[in-house]
Amino acid sequence: MSINLNPRRGTARVRVAALAFAVLTLLVPAASVAQASGLANCRDLTGPSADIRGCYETVWVNDTQVHMTFWARNTPFPGAVPADKMEALYVLAPQTDTPQGIWPLHDHVVGALPGQTGFSVILHGYFVMCSAAGLTSGDCVPTMTPIPGFGTVPFAKSVDGDALTSSAAIESAAQAGFVDLFDTGGVVIGAVTGR
Repeated sequence: MSINLNPRRGTARVRVAALAFAVLTLLVPAASVAQASGLANCRDLTGPSADIRGCYETVWVNDTQVHMTFWARNTPFPGAVPADKMEALYVLAPQTDTPQGIWPLHDHVVGALPGQTGFSVILHGYFVMCSAAGLTSGDCVPTMTPIPGFGTVPFAKSVDGDALTSSAAIESAAQAGFVDLFDTGGVVIGAVTGR
């Protein structure tokens, strides 16, 4: 399997990935804490105001699930931010029996909570997929995931038997060559709102 990881090539594919990333980050199951604060689950928003309302999603931060509020659904960040000021928002296979996102099933991982080093509300999206080496060696277990307009990809479920519920675990697996991080080109604004 060959996946184009060079953003300079396959511009159409990067655009499709960015659109898929925007859709994936917004389709999550209903939860409780954010609803109690009056925020709607992003997947539950419909109608003309859906793309201009704030909403929440569930994400992993250092092995703990928290809620993240996004400023507007399906609206990418419009500003220019230096890449070194953005943190990663990883999209990968569900890490538990209850996925954070639906259609297709997926989870999200960010690196830090407010007050921690590396925290940022401006997040750059990456798909976390098993690499050819990770698949061949069996070190990376995939969930084959169809993404509309993009194809079926080997979203990473685990590496060496460990869940990928922290940025450190994902980045370590990438350095070892077991996963590939596909730059979706998508940038969103999101802030942690509750555990």
